This record gives sequence, C-alpha cells and structure tokens, in this order.
Amino acid sequence: MLLLVPADPLNPARADEHFRPEALAAHHAGVEVGLVDHDALERGRAGEALLRIPKADDDAVYRGWMLRAEQYAELERVLRERGVRLRTSAEQYRTAHELPGWVAALATVTPLSVWTDGPDLDAFETCCRALGSGPAVLRDFTKSLKHHWDEASFVPDVADVASARQIAARFLELRGADLTGGLVLRRFERFVSAEARTWWIDGVCRLVTAHPDTPDDAPPAPDLTAVAPRVAGLGLPFVTVDMVLRDDGAWRVVELGDGQASDRPTSTSPAELAGALLGVSGDAV
Repeated sequence: MLLLVPADPLNPARADEHFRPEALAAHHAGVEVGLVDHDALERGRAGEALLRIPKADDDAVYRGWMLRAEQYAELERVLRERGVRLRTSAEQYRTAHELPGWVAALATVTPLSVWTDGPDLDAFETCCRALGSGPAVLRDFTKSLKHHWDEASFVPDVADVASARQIAARFLELRGADLTGGLVLRRFERFVSAEARTWWIDGVCRLVTAHPDTPDDAPPAPDLTAVAPRVAGLGLPFVTVDMVLRDDGAWRVVELGDGQASDRPTSTSPAELAGALLGVSGDAV
C-alpha cells in the first residue's frame, strides 16, 4: 500500500504536521509514503499536486484534508496517469463523502433526511413540508454548522416554514462558496452518549475510537448488529461511521464519511490507526 498525505506548506519535502504522526507510523510499518500539495488540489491543479510519489504497483490510500468530490476525481486521474491506483475510486469517494450517496442504505438506522439539489430556498420549503412538523437539523451534503447551532443549524419546528427559511438563508450566507450540494434537513433526535467513531475496512469494522471533537470522552461500545450489514452493502473500501446512543436506547448513525478524510482523535495513537489500515489490528470489532 502507498499512503498519500498532505505536504507541509512551509516545507514541501516533509509531511504536514497534522498527518506526520500517521505518516511515520505507516513508514515504520513498511508502507511507502507519498506527499501531495493540498493547496494545489484545492485550486484544481492536480498535475502540480504530486510532490513526491514513489513508483509503486500497490494501491494508494489518501489520508488528508477533506476534498470536494471533483477535486478527488482529478487526483485519481493524475495518479492513474502515473501508474498509481487509488483504492477508493472517485465514485466511491462521492458516495461516502456526500450524504445522498449513503443515507438511503442506512435509512433504518439514521435520522430521516430530505434535501434540495442546490441553494434553492423554495425547494427547501418543500423539504420542510415533507418532514411535516417537529425539530430538525440543517446541513449541506458534507458539513453542518453546529458551532452556529441557534442561528444556522437547529430548526425548532419545520412547520414554521418562514422561520426555517431564515435559518437556511443564514446557513447559506455562512457557508458561502464552500456549500456542497444542497440543503439537507435531518429529523432531530435526542442523543444521550458520547459519540463513537467506527472505522471500516472493506465493510468490516476494524477500530472504534472516540469522536475527534471529543477525544477524551470514551463512548460506550456501540451495537453494530443493525449497522454492519448496511455498511457492508455499500461496498466501500474505507469509511468511518459516527454512532451515538439515542434516548430510547437505540444506536443511531450520525454520519458516514470517507475514511481517507476522517480525522483521527488525539486519544487514538497513529500506530493503532495504521494497523487498522494495514489489516493487522486483530479481529474485527
């Protein structure tokens, strides 16, 4: 396996500080490490982004900052021209990275979700009516604004369409050019536990960690019985599934994301994650 990580913007010959521990852990495990220029990828200049890519016949795994699906597709194209194949294809990355790609497969274990195809507030009102009444959480295809909970995230009652529209307009204002896809409304559910981040390789859960936002809050061991066959059914090489306990005792999926762009909590060692990636972390969870 070839591991691709972002280069340090100030010293392109070495890995970015945030991902350097994982790069070192992979290197010590005998994995070759390549460097990519994340800023060049964001600017749509994937041809200039490959700073140090060893010639390798093995599949490549990216571990870096979040990329838009089209940016990842360009990375895949340029790597293919260099004879390197990403283990996760561009189509698979979009499926995991954007909510409409995975939410139907996990519909029974995640909050009910409806969405627009773009920043259309009239279509957003239609989504509010589809949910009927009650509270909901607003986001786009890849990200919420939970740090702006009251003004741009939490909708107290979707039946109050005018107020919901104001919250959506504020969300669009704050997201600006970073908006991905459209506006997503998810039925609000009350959660009562710390959030668990589960790491899946080829449909098998290989690691359970705290969530990176709360690295010191150890979650209870999640019940994967209902989730595992649904995640496996997606056929994705490397994903994370964030899970939390609802107030009625049911384990719920908060988010599924591509594992390549999912952050590691500081309470989990880079060697532990590298072991999971290499399939040497022991039995499946």
